[in-house]
Amino acid sequence: MTKSLKSALFALPLLLAPALAHAADDAAKPKPVFVQGSMNVFRRFPVEDRPKMVEFYEKVLALKPLTPITLSPNQQMLLFAVGTGQIKLAAGLNNRQYHPGGAIGDATGIRIYTLTYPDEAEVKARFAAAGYPEPVFKDIGGGKKEAVVKDPAGFNIGLVISPGAQTDGVEAGINVSNLERSRAFYRDFEGLEELPPVKDPILGVTKYPFRHGQTTISLFKIGDHLPADTGSAGIQYIISNIDAMNARALAEHVTVETPLGGLKGFPGLKTVWLNDPDGVTDYFYQMDRRPAAQAQAQAQAAPPAQK
Repeated sequence: MTKSLKSALFALPLLLAPALAHAADDAAKPKPVFVQGSMNVFRRFPVEDRPKMVEFYEKVLALKPLTPITLSPNQQMLLFAVGTGQIKLAAGLNNRQYHPGGAIGDATGIRIYTLTYPDEAEVKARFAAAGYPEPVFKDIGGGKKEAVVKDPAGFNIGLVISPGAQTDGVEAGINVSNLERSRAFYRDFEGLEELPPVKDPILGVTKYPFRHGQTTISLFKIGDHLPADTGSAGIQYIISNIDAMNARALAEHVTVETPLGGLKGFPGLKTVWLNDPDGVTDYFYQMDRRPAAQAQAQAQAAPPAQK
């Protein structure tokens, strides 16, 4: 064995040590423990658009309405099933920034939700029956077609036609200001599966998809120095380790929009609202589904330090 080879072998553990230490440190960090085979997504919009929004998502997009959730005397969350997940409609704007209209590249943030359907003629017929212009579909390869329309409040909705497919998932397209920073956030902090990049023939950009079950978050970058749309849409993560994720968010200085807490009238519920690097709402949600009496008995039986 030559002297140079011996030196290289001797130095190898020293060279690998920082990378191995980083990998071990990263593996020790908590990742979301999902309890649903998808994420939920939501839309905020002006109260006056509610009737048209309900009609559009139920009749035109053909999504199954679920029982609404009453959050307060003045606000309901309207729910529509998409596979195991939901699209949630929240009427009433708060003090966040909104840029729902215009082109997808006019702002950063969630700019489009995409749904898949098996039959183009059925989709066009539903639009016509509700008095909307028929979508104009373009070939995107692989036997698929796509059109982009707007919901009644001006948000972009992608419609993919894929014969034989089920409408059981949502793709949330996020225009980001810094691809590497956002990719690291969704991969390392959110713990989502990173898929190979794909060329989007409609947007003309490369998308970087991240997936959990039936939901895909696709990151792309169009434009520089754009306004931020932090209000029109957001993502909800249903998990079982919210305390650990909250602690990690605080330790890593992830922006906390609404601190860890509950909601009056919903015992056992914990939420923390975080922001991604561009201010997109990442809403972590945990519900203790044990019977209330059982949960109370266990709490009373716990040693004082655990209460």
